[in-house]
Amino acid sequence: MKGAWWKITAVILLFYTLVGGLLLSVPRLDILNETIRNLYYHVPMWFGMMLVLLGSMIYSIKYLRSNNLHDDLWASELTNTGILFGILGIVTGMIWATFTWGEPWSNDPKQNAAAVGLLFYFAYLILRGSFKDDDQKAKISAIYNIFAFAVFIPLIFVLPRLTSSLHPGNGGNPGFDQYKSDSNLRLVFYPAIIGWTLLGVWFTQLRVRMKKAEDKILDID
Repeated sequence: MKGAWWKITAVILLFYTLVGGLLLSVPRLDILNETIRNLYYHVPMWFGMMLVLLGSMIYSIKYLRSNNLHDDLWASELTNTGILFGILGIVTGMIWATFTWGEPWSNDPKQNAAAVGLLFYFAYLILRGSFKDDDQKAKISAIYNIFAFAVFIPLIFVLPRLTSSLHPGNGGNPGFDQYKSDSNLRLVFYPAIIGWTLLGVWFTQLRVRMKKAEDKILDID
């Protein structure tokens, strides 16, 4: 059980998110109504994505300083996890938009920025696949990964606020943090962020172990 506490925490928090997200009362807001429960899934997935992508960038910086391929492996797998969360975030966002905005994709600035940001990271995967030499692949990928994260942050958080956006907190629309009359949102929302993020780290750890096992098998062969 040593070292497994955070995995148990992830399971407990996600179970709580599922049950609390479905059963606890939520504020009755115009247009949103019951769809506001998607706040516990759509938004925490994006928070989890940003945190694991931040971790990926940190490991890329560590690699450039250490030339340790272990750091590059973690950077790569954290990016894969971040892309997965990003795709899930877009899908849950499209479902939410269908019920609140009337269509899954309305060319909202934040939707478009999220899609462009993910394309930057898809390019990262293509870039890694174009090199055969491990050291060269790791070095070029690390530099690109730092650049991608530096572009992704303003693309997601800054540019949409400079234009008219349907998203809460953008384009003059009130953010969810302004709805202080009902604390039930926070009771589930914050644990959901922690739970999804821990799940992302857990998934990444499993991927890293699988990659190392595959490399050992190849070395034996």
